[in-house]
Amino acid sequence: MTLTGALLIGQNTVLRPRTFHAVNATTGDALETAFSCATPEDVNSACQLAEAAFDTFRALSPDTRAQFLEDVADAIEALGQPLLDRAHAETGLPLGRLTGERGRTMGQLRMFAQELRAGRCFDIRIDPALPDRTPMPRADLRQIRIGVGPVAVFGASNFPLAFSVAGGDTASAFAAGCPVVVKAHPAHPGTSELVGRAIQAAVKKNNLPDGTFSLLGGPDHDLGAALVRHPAIMAVGYTGSRTGGLALSQIAAVRPVPVPVYAEMSSINPVYLLPNALENTAEKLGSAFVGSLTMGAGQFCTNPGLILALAGPALDRFQDSTRKALETAPAATMLTGGIHAAYDAGVKALAERTGVTLLGRGPKGDASGCQAAVFTTEAESFMKDPFMQHEIFGSCSLIVSCPDLKTLQALTSGLEGQLTATLHLEDADIPMARALMPLLERKVGRILANAWPTGVEVCAAMVHGGPFPATTDPRSTSVGTAAMERFLRPACYQDLPDELLPAGLRRSVSP
Repeated sequence: MTLTGALLIGQNTVLRPRTFHAVNATTGDALETAFSCATPEDVNSACQLAEAAFDTFRALSPDTRAQFLEDVADAIEALGQPLLDRAHAETGLPLGRLTGERGRTMGQLRMFAQELRAGRCFDIRIDPALPDRTPMPRADLRQIRIGVGPVAVFGASNFPLAFSVAGGDTASAFAAGCPVVVKAHPAHPGTSELVGRAIQAAVKKNNLPDGTFSLLGGPDHDLGAALVRHPAIMAVGYTGSRTGGLALSQIAAVRPVPVPVYAEMSSINPVYLLPNALENTAEKLGSAFVGSLTMGAGQFCTNPGLILALAGPALDRFQDSTRKALETAPAATMLTGGIHAAYDAGVKALAERTGVTLLGRGPKGDASGCQAAVFTTEAESFMKDPFMQHEIFGSCSLIVSCPDLKTLQALTSGLEGQLTATLHLEDADIPMARALMPLLERKVGRILANAWPTGVEVCAAMVHGGPFPATTDPRSTSVGTAAMERFLRPACYQDLPDELLPAGLRRSVSP
């Protein structure tokens, strides 16, 4: 498939005179193909088409929407190696990582298709009429969940496939019966166009309304703001920085009709090394920690940015192991020059905080590589300085030593909301873990044991969310079948004839 640089507005391709280029993440050189910058008129056209498509699209049978999702997955797979090559050029991510991410993207599309066919997502509730009930009869009441309306999705920089044009936000919105308008991330417009054309082809194959899907591009923040402001948009899915997520949330909140922004933003994912596990496996934990920290240049939402443990010889051994592992840790290419510059600035700022000591750095690598950094501090300093909780996007982490469990609990109570928390423990550590659990359940969306948080399984039970600022809504998840709930709302029908009821509520399904 040849790249054109066009916007995809429904089934139309639109070229604009104002353009921009993608940049090779490794060399910094501009890549071929000029990509069109969407105008306010393009935003309006895409949103109006989505609004016009909504009633038809949401009324389709679950099986029809499921088939559409499966066709999108098949079309992405059919793109083959050119998709991976383009994504590699635009992001610097290794081909092996991108191959796995493509599989994840197709897997979550097919997972939502299965969920549609199973019908669990509609949460059907039926209370049949009780005409003879005294002192008051009861009406026939039937509830089902329906789509909220057109959804705006913002592609993420760090996952050009799985959290982008056809990623989890788009897949779950489609499954809920909501048309989608995607703002492509400007760092990978070629990857976005290829995937966008695959969706566009699946829309045509299934004879869906033109406005079921549109793809807009451009480097300006004004484009995203205009999309969120548009009155046709009824919900927003976003993965990115806290600054960006909060800006979109503020725009959505002051609209004449406010809408929810489901933003996944900021997390340092604390890892607890409990005493017995640390004593018996300090060296192994140190090397595994560095492997997780430097994976993908640390450009994961679930990167282990905070290590917590009780002070003592076992923690010293862990730190020695960490320092040695850092010496040979790869300096992987970062996604963009801007992300790299922000990483270097964050590392410099952390190094200048009172009470922070540099434990070690990884190799420098070339100009695009992320030089890993691990720092240490004590609990007292950490709890006095909120800056130490700031996420540094990349292979940077802070080890905090605590004098006792009471201090560890106090520190945990003061943490911001997180996507994950990890407990490394043995059986003898269970009492301490039990003392931490109530605090962790209030702070995080997913609690792990004896693993590392980098890696999010795509399955029904997964939660990729958490209290603010991990997300803007702790009741939501962007991964797993519950992700559909963000784009559904309950609707109740009282005493309506079968001819007016949604198919799943007709009296043939009454208990």
